[in-house]
Amino acid sequence: MERAERWAYGALWAALGGSLVLRAARRDVVLSRALLVPLALLAALQSLCRACLPLPLGLALAAAASCLLLRRAPPRRLLPVAGRAVLVTGCDSGFGQATARHLDALGFRVFASVLDPRGPGAQELQKSCSPRLTLLQMDLTKPEDIQRVLQHIQAHTNSSGLWGLVNNAGFNDIIADAELSPLGNFRTCMEVNFFGSLELTKGLLPLLRSAGGRIVTVSSPAGDLPFPCLAAYGASKAALSLLMDTFRSELQPWGVKVSLILPGYFKTGTCDPAFWNLQKQQLVARLPQELLQAYGEDYVEEINRQFIQFMKVAVEDLSAVVNSITDGLLAANPAVRYYPGQGLGLMYFIHRYLPYFVRDLFLKGLFINPKLPRALRPEQHTAAKEA
Repeated sequence: MERAERWAYGALWAALGGSLVLRAARRDVVLSRALLVPLALLAALQSLCRACLPLPLGLALAAAASCLLLRRAPPRRLLPVAGRAVLVTGCDSGFGQATARHLDALGFRVFASVLDPRGPGAQELQKSCSPRLTLLQMDLTKPEDIQRVLQHIQAHTNSSGLWGLVNNAGFNDIIADAELSPLGNFRTCMEVNFFGSLELTKGLLPLLRSAGGRIVTVSSPAGDLPFPCLAAYGASKAALSLLMDTFRSELQPWGVKVSLILPGYFKTGTCDPAFWNLQKQQLVARLPQELLQAYGEDYVEEINRQFIQFMKVAVEDLSAVVNSITDGLLAANPAVRYYPGQGLGLMYFIHRYLPYFVRDLFLKGLFINPKLPRALRPEQHTAAKEA
């Protein structure tokens, strides 16, 4: 009987601990000293239950007390919006548009940058938001656009400072091996995902420092892990993540907090099969003949087919990412990194603790598993020997 009690009450504590850790990971509660007294009272109650009550009744009472503790666990403290101003980039669609709409609903004064102010995404955002939201045209590859936005933000927030910058705008237009990816694609990814965000962030730092504000940047797990066929995009996101981590360290004395968002795969504006089929055709047309012979056109076709298949599992509900961005802006103590999305915990566990070959196999099984290049296939070796 005593052994059964130990197992039962031990399972109850394990369930309680797991629930607290899970809710803390979701940023729902804070694991702080305020929990010590309730946990001590729960332990005392459990001892009384074991001493004075039969197992079913004692366990039920302890479980009820545990549920009460979970409900009364201290929530994360959020700062008041109070008319704070925030700039969100890349609001034509996807995370940026959803975030701008949500922040406007909370009462923020939102400056939303878009590529095309007359486009359907920008027009929809303008109609669905309050007059506080301001659309700003900006292409991060054009310094004159960045300077114009900087001047506008400075003119309209000079007295109060800028509370938040959400670096969301991102770009990728190629899914292929690094050797098959033209250098121009690498440069474009770096211009948008790294240099554009760098120039904009540096230009806004005086306003962010004066407000003791926040920088929240949407990066990608592809910047931490070597996803197959994402070299151009992943390299630019790796540079962006390291840059923001450096800003986080350097801006601590100023009271500016910096957070990274590393989302799973969500359905955004780039989930259009027609677009990726066109990009594949253009890549094949531009490839040097030697490379095309070595890899084979069917190699590129298979990569594109697998990627389009992968797009079908993209999550349509963007709220997990939007909530993470909002927490980075308003939490009294925001996380350094947020991981909204399914399966990221397992992915990073494999990346950090298991051998590289296990990680590589996992990423190929999850994302894209390219077929053998034409020059390495057995039939090619046989044909070469016969010749």
